[in-house]
Amino acid sequence: MKLATLRTEHPDGRLVVVSRDLSRMADAAAIAPHLRAAIEAWDTAAPALQALYAELNAGRHGGAQAFDSLLCAAPLPRAPQWCDGSAFLNHGRLMEKAFNIEPAPDAQSVPLMYQGASDDFLGPHADVPLPSEADGIDFEGEFGVIVGPVPMAVAPAEALAAVRLLVQINDWSLRTLGPREMRSGFGFLQAKPSSSFAPIALTPDELGPAWRDGRVHLRLQVQWNGAHFGAPHGGEMDFGFGELIAHAARTRRLSAGTVIGSGTVSNIDRAAGSACIAERRVLEILDHGAPRTAFMRFGDSVQMQAQCEGSGETPFGRIAQRVVQARP
Repeated sequence: MKLATLRTEHPDGRLVVVSRDLSRMADAAAIAPHLRAAIEAWDTAAPALQALYAELNAGRHGGAQAFDSLLCAAPLPRAPQWCDGSAFLNHGRLMEKAFNIEPAPDAQSVPLMYQGASDDFLGPHADVPLPSEADGIDFEGEFGVIVGPVPMAVAPAEALAAVRLLVQINDWSLRTLGPREMRSGFGFLQAKPSSSFAPIALTPDELGPAWRDGRVHLRLQVQWNGAHFGAPHGGEMDFGFGELIAHAARTRRLSAGTVIGSGTVSNIDRAAGSACIAERRVLEILDHGAPRTAFMRFGDSVQMQAQCEGSGETPFGRIAQRVVQARP
């Protein structure tokens, strides 16, 4: 099934079920007022939401309305926890070159992960206010999962069973602030402003064979100011989501509603393009000795949509945002 959150005065918004073709929606407040509540009571909420989804797709729901993603917040406007991995080792190797960082000795076997802010996720069409162009404004396209409760020290195969929903993410980065925070040993803070989400959170079965081995096997189409930037494939993850969830839960339990990110989608084949500016700049340094692509300016826009090959469907909907000057 496909779920979305409409913006309301409540910080968690209002939950709706969205038809498979993203054309219609049905209010789900009678089942759960918002997605956070549905995730926390998944065993009872999911069957009722699935029944509503079937009714909506069959055209039998009398209260259905047209779905407009412009009305959407992030599927989870706020979450108990946000842990973002770096599951595409190609991206990690390029970033090590970009920031002159020594690779972790166990990088091939232990995923990198940071814990980010989860109290203010942005919706798919929200403007992105940031303080300064000098901070190196960059987008980062990735996939993620929303999990149910996960016990401490869970095995990867068991961790994968905790996945409730799949999401598509733009994990914004401020590149000039990152190196200092990485060298500090305390991880990201200022370098990672609020992340953005595509409008639809969907159950893994919606992707059919494109969800396997704990990976989203779709291309992530990225456009910057309307021009094609990249279309890397999500299936090239070196660590699947089962491994990422297990890593996050190694020494603690994860609460229902925790969001786990894949990190920037990145492919070894350069023809796929990139899902972030920093990666393109590193390739330019390798090829030409210096970067040729600047970071984003105020007024710039970015669009992202995961696309099914053949049908061209965009199961998560679309992120389309503009960077603006933050006001005090």
